[in-house]
Amino acid sequence: MPLWWWLVDSLLLIVIILVLLLAGLLVRRRLLARSGGAFDMSVTRGTEPQVKGWMHGLAVYGDTELAWFRTFSLSWRPRYQFTRGDVRIDGRREPIGHEVHAIHAGHLIVGTENASGVRQFAMSPNALTGLLSWLESSPPGQRVNNVL
Repeated sequence: MPLWWWLVDSLLLIVIILVLLLAGLLVRRRLLARSGGAFDMSVTRGTEPQVKGWMHGLAVYGDTELAWFRTFSLSWRPRYQFTRGDVRIDGRREPIGHEVHAIHAGHLIVGTENASGVRQFAMSPNALTGLLSWLESSPPGQRVNNVL
């Protein structure tokens, strides 16, 4: 078999693997969002306005926890879980400088304190309203710890 056939076969195999990975990412996102209460949310562990460190993901509401999944991952386990009573929101702001290119267009950035070490969330204004409502609507007897 000539060498160029090996190159064509190798390229075809790489293309098939990439298509399967892309299909896997799309199916995973679709199944995670299927439960309802899912929205795009980027997170960072840094507190300064900078481009480095932002990760895109999908947040999914649960009864007592907000699960956050990375967009470009095939894992079915959430990367971060935010418990309702342990999340504190500290103000909101527009993205500054090159941060505009690091997060989704139209998203606001909010500071947060929580046990996972994530220090900022970026989400749409509608998703922020939903998150604040979810945080405030904890069952009776549980503490509510968020401020805006």
